[in-house]
Amino acid sequence: QVQLAESGGGLVQAGGSLRLSCAASGNIFSIHVMAWYRQPPGKQRELVARITSGGSTNYADSVKGRFTISRDNAKNTVYLQMSSLKPEDTAVYYCNVDEHYGHYWGQGTQVTVSS
Repeated sequence: QVQLAESGGGLVQAGGSLRLSCAASGNIFSIHVMAWYRQPPGKQRELVARITSGGSTNYADSVKGRFTISRDNAKNTVYLQMSSLKPEDTAVYYCNVDEHYGHYWGQGTQVTVSS
């Protein structure tokens, strides 16, 4: 089993920044893809950004140019730097890890952007 510990959510004004972190621990063999998803109130969960073990990244169109995903393979940690935040970025953000033997979700961290 792999456990994911997320941190960094909170309340921020529009235009502000936040940095989310997600550290994986437990029985880790090899982590392939690490990603962030979000679920806005009353909506479905959606992919925000993903990063492969080699560092290739993909972003949702809505966050391109504002969010940056990165990872520290030695620490099994993925980060999401969020800048120029908008009220529509308000959501519960979930870390997702594709490990060699399983697929895991974090518990979620709330990000609220006030106008």
